[in-house]
Amino acid sequence: MRVITASRPEWIGPFTGLEPAQFRTLVRLVSKRGGDGIADGRPGRQWALPLADRVLLVATYWRTNLTMRQIGPLFGVSHSAAHRVIDTVGPLLALAPVRKRRIDAVAIVDGTLVPTRDHRLATPSKNYRYSTNVQVAIDPETRLVIATGDPQPGSRNDCTAYRDSGIAEQLADRPIIADGGYQGNPEVVMPYRKPRDGSDLP
Repeated sequence: MRVITASRPEWIGPFTGLEPAQFRTLVRLVSKRGGDGIADGRPGRQWALPLADRVLLVATYWRTNLTMRQIGPLFGVSHSAAHRVIDTVGPLLALAPVRKRRIDAVAIVDGTLVPTRDHRLATPSKNYRYSTNVQVAIDPETRLVIATGDPQPGSRNDCTAYRDSGIAEQLADRPIIADGGYQGNPEVVMPYRKPRDGSDLP
């Protein structure tokens, strides 16, 4: 039984952070990149979910950090099918790299904890699960992912994970905005914090 479906617009915002019109644009983009033509990876089998639901599944996975065993039943598929959807549709959601960008094209970076059973890299993190810290950059205008770093141990803070993941090199031609957890990376623009004594900012 499918609980979440893209055919009901009220599910899109809470699970993707996008307006329904933005989500439809995303689905069209994935379709143009061949999302409709990708087989399920098994001879003679087609996807159990339509393309819009597959895109919603991937967006939900990235936004919520649910495990495969949790997200599969929400969409009425097995956890292995959910894994195949993420592996095949996920790469189509990233912006294709281009050689020239506007000088003022900003990237927003943040880290997300992705649960994994691979304990060779994962470590117990603040969500009390074995996770990896994945640094993700988005374009603020399209809200699409434009770069991801190599997974780092989940116990590693964002400041260190940013430096070690390789995402900084991918964004070398862009101004980068992040939260206060990225102090120590001089190329990153962060919001000013009000002094502890309550005085005004300079």
